[in-house]
Amino acid sequence: MNLAEIALATGASADSGKRPAFLTADGSVSNEMFQRMVKAYCTGLHRQGLRPTDKVLLRMTNSVEFAASFLAVIWLGGIPVLQNSQFAQSELEHIIGLTKPKGVIVAEGMTDPLTDALGADMWRVWAGKEQLLTAAGDTIASANVAAPSVYDADSNEPAFIVFTSGTTGRPKGIVHAHRWLQALGDSNRTRIPPLATDVALATGEWSFISALGHNLLFPLRNGIPGSIMDERASPERILSTIARDKVTLLYSVATLYRRILSQPGIEHKFDLSSLRGVNATGEPLEAAVRLEWETRFKCPIWEHFGVSEAQMVMGHGPTVPERAGTVGIAWGAAPTILDEDLRPQAVGASGRLAFDGEYPGFFLEYLGDREQTDAVKRGGYFLTNDLATIDSDGYVTIFGRADDCFKSKGVLIVPRELEDALMRLGYVEEACVFSIPDSEIGYRIGAAVVLRSGAGAAATDKSAIVDALKGKIAPFKLPHVVVFFDELPKNANGKTQRSAVARQAQAEIQA
Repeated sequence: MNLAEIALATGASADSGKRPAFLTADGSVSNEMFQRMVKAYCTGLHRQGLRPTDKVLLRMTNSVEFAASFLAVIWLGGIPVLQNSQFAQSELEHIIGLTKPKGVIVAEGMTDPLTDALGADMWRVWAGKEQLLTAAGDTIASANVAAPSVYDADSNEPAFIVFTSGTTGRPKGIVHAHRWLQALGDSNRTRIPPLATDVALATGEWSFISALGHNLLFPLRNGIPGSIMDERASPERILSTIARDKVTLLYSVATLYRRILSQPGIEHKFDLSSLRGVNATGEPLEAAVRLEWETRFKCPIWEHFGVSEAQMVMGHGPTVPERAGTVGIAWGAAPTILDEDLRPQAVGASGRLAFDGEYPGFFLEYLGDREQTDAVKRGGYFLTNDLATIDSDGYVTIFGRADDCFKSKGVLIVPRELEDALMRLGYVEEACVFSIPDSEIGYRIGAAVVLRSGAGAAATDKSAIVDALKGKIAPFKLPHVVVFFDELPKNANGKTQRSAVARQAQAEIQA
């Protein structure tokens, strides 16, 4: 069944038409209005020449126009190509060269750096309010004519492509099938059963698959509104959007929760009484951050773990008791722990985290990279690069990425453990632990620290920070080097770039 048809089915029912599909700064957009908009976009894109299997690049930020464009392309059997709107010329040229799209849809009024990257045979249209415009300004979308019939897709056919952030090389194209929405939608619905009064907000751009699901596709499928935040995320913008739209479920990255908490009293500046729970993903959520959030904001914070090759696959939720230090239990995709030879390990043993490769929510392939696809899809598993354990109740503890952990004096150092200890000091906004090569002990332990405003003079003393950690963490895990940052480098999805932190810190150390 076509993914777009699945997403739109609930809103197409007679009793849902007047209910909002989206809440925006300009007001609400009803399901009836949104369905009409998708229909108009379908007629326009069909008139433009879009046919099944054609790839279409979307150059847009979160908006109703983005949602309509994405679903209209899929409705017609095309394959939307999503990429972060902050990508510049070099990334776009790579993506266009890899996907070979037939055309591109650009948000009306958005800066367009695509001119030099587009091929001579590629069409371009601009997405506006219920209309699509050609480069010449001609209106090609119309809601007054019958929209083309939905493309009858096989569940295993490609439906859309997302791209990684490209922090460890060129962005990789991840191809997802029409089956994705059924699989991940069911998993997310089970983890946090939707209420009729729910409003969902994700702070990331919809080119990020977590936000695409939680803010756009799952709310549509569940019949609840998605709140669309203006511009890019900041603590004030997130909280003001929650107050504006009476958001009940927030989805964001751990970094943004830390930034919100770094501002004293910010929880009293907005009406946040609608929140029934918030979700953290993207990187580990320190226990200290969880405790402070729940104390100050009076609502639970549920951590979940996902991969771009699927979406949310493990997590806590309102029906699952929190277990400190874990990322919760599996939802949909069955996890296991493997040794280096891909042999399953006993309960409680540590090793490489993997999932049942038959789970229908997993991706089809890395576009144009069979070698890398085969490297992560082996032996009936989808292989991650994370070290983890699973206890007898199914709770998963992730120590970190295998290439983030390192040995100092023969002892395995797990950055997450030390980062949590730093956050517990109370005056650290962000922390990132990294390795420093050392010929005698293997690696020295480095810690990059961002202090909260008003942290006090003592906190700016590097030796005082190490002294404050004594007794809170084993002596052999104490950092050898502390470096202060004004801000940790992040990728486009808000995740700390550990390798960039290490490079900048070591440059400062050597200066």
